[in-house]
Amino acid sequence: MDEWFMTILLGVVEGVTEFLPISSTGHLLLVEHWFGVKRSELFNVGIQSGALLAVLLIYAPRLRAMLAGEMGKSGKLYLAKMMLAFLVTAVLGLAASKLGLKLPENPAPVAWTLITGGVLILLAEAWLKRHQGHEDPGWLTALAIGASQMLAAVFPGTSRSAASIMTGMFGGLSRTAAADFSFVLGIPTLLAASVLSFFRQLKTTGIPDQHEWVHLGLGFAVSAITAYLVVRWLLSYIRTRTFSPFGWYRIGLGVIWLLLVRK
Repeated sequence: MDEWFMTILLGVVEGVTEFLPISSTGHLLLVEHWFGVKRSELFNVGIQSGALLAVLLIYAPRLRAMLAGEMGKSGKLYLAKMMLAFLVTAVLGLAASKLGLKLPENPAPVAWTLITGGVLILLAEAWLKRHQGHEDPGWLTALAIGASQMLAAVFPGTSRSAASIMTGMFGGLSRTAAADFSFVLGIPTLLAASVLSFFRQLKTTGIPDQHEWVHLGLGFAVSAITAYLVVRWLLSYIRTRTFSPFGWYRIGLGVIWLLLVRK
């Protein structure tokens, strides 16, 4: 398979799946398994950083307003809850690292996790139909969302965004409020994970050569552009529609992949 094609394809896959509730890690593992390729961890960090840049650009005005105090007490409380959620994720992430927990690369667990996550999305939507979603996350909800992000670090195919959004919805948030909190929380979470992984890889493998830097830059750009368009679309989509199609997609993809793995 052409290396340039795979760089663009993986950049698109990362950009599309990082913030949709369908699992970027799971999709990247499936694509790599299907095409029989394995890109470096540094490359994966690079394309994830591209998706991070996209959501940072989208939420920059809102973050700037909260930091400047333009949104008053509500803005400060929102930031405090986000930082609480991030600290919970960071503490659990360090604990997982100390325990040596790593994402398995076998595609079968990815398929099962995709199916399980799809079912949970459908259940969250059913829950929201019977409960009025509100716009402001409570402290316990913020704490639970922070903890839920760790599921994606342990079970490939979970999706960080799916775990945090669905936890928010089960915690009483509306779809848009849950998605907003998940995306804003993703900024410090992904930034910390990317920086940590980047320096770990540099320490392990050394500075990449020019060829790898070019591919990393291309993947970063493709991922950033794709993620920007996808997040903009999703924020508009969920104003009037549900996450249920993503749940059915996950279930369908998981079943198909299990059949392929058995063959």
